[in-house]
Amino acid sequence: MTAKQIPANERLIFAMDVADCDQARVLTEQLGDSVTFYKLGLELMMSGGYFDLLDWMLAREKKVFADLKFFDIPATVGSAVHQLKDRGASFVTVHGNRSIMEAAAENKGDDLKVLGVTALTSLDRGDLDDLGFSCDVEQLVLSRARQALDAGCDGVISSGLEAKKLREFIDCRLLVVTPGIRPVENRPTGDQKRVVSVEQAFSNGADHIVVGRPIRDADDPRVAAENIQATIAERF
Repeated sequence: MTAKQIPANERLIFAMDVADCDQARVLTEQLGDSVTFYKLGLELMMSGGYFDLLDWMLAREKKVFADLKFFDIPATVGSAVHQLKDRGASFVTVHGNRSIMEAAAENKGDDLKVLGVTALTSLDRGDLDDLGFSCDVEQLVLSRARQALDAGCDGVISSGLEAKKLREFIDCRLLVVTPGIRPVENRPTGDQKRVVSVEQAFSNGADHIVVGRPIRDADDPRVAAENIQATIAERF
């Protein structure tokens, strides 16, 4: 497991994948203190009011992961990260090659952490073939992680399936944030193909896990989040 000093209740990041910011506020209030860290992605960005929601969450002492997956020419990505760095977000995601990640890292300031995307958890071997990658998923993730670290990024987004190899072959300094979490035995679920359980993710070396549907779609989202937090507390 990772030895980083991270408060246990901040290791769970809830993916706030809802249609608009009003729904996000209602769900945040429902979850209460069971969730401290929230991922706000592209769906909420396009609904309008994204930064008002971010400010609203910060005012309630929540942490925010701006999962915007910046991917453009380096100058544009650097400028976008520069604009975001003073907004209070803790994490931001970046796609692309080394020069893109370098531009992001150079503009992140002191408080914003840049996470390089390795291989989306919705991708499997067949999808990589469609994208023109000849290597397997594990090789791609390791290569992307090395690039991210060399470029000055703080960490990566990676499936828990590859987290163990990241710890073994890359660097323990690397922050590993793992989506595709299902509190069940590893099996394809919905649009996620490379999933792991809470326990497996942390055993393999994840620092944070990102959980969406198992909390959002539960009969009682707060109870679902509390159950995951209890599992995390047992490990840390």
